[in-house]
Amino acid sequence: MCLGIPGKIIEVREIDLTKMGKVDFNGVELEVCLEATPEAKVDDYVIVHAGFAISVLNEAEANETLSILNEIDEINRQKN
Repeated sequence: MCLGIPGKIIEVREIDLTKMGKVDFNGVELEVCLEATPEAKVDDYVIVHAGFAISVLNEAEANETLSILNEIDEINRQKN
């Protein structure tokens, strides 16, 4: 199964002619390729899979997805 995680773009720049961005995942900041989401800009939320932003979503959608992922994590913690 593949999993895309939502994160908030905090910086956008071009590196070697490639649109890149720094994305914040709940305090963890990672470099992400934004080429597949050319409309993405600072303060947008994107779904990231394997280091690539694959879609832009609004803040409400991002928060809903993060909430669901947190619930799954809590369930898994209770099992162990």
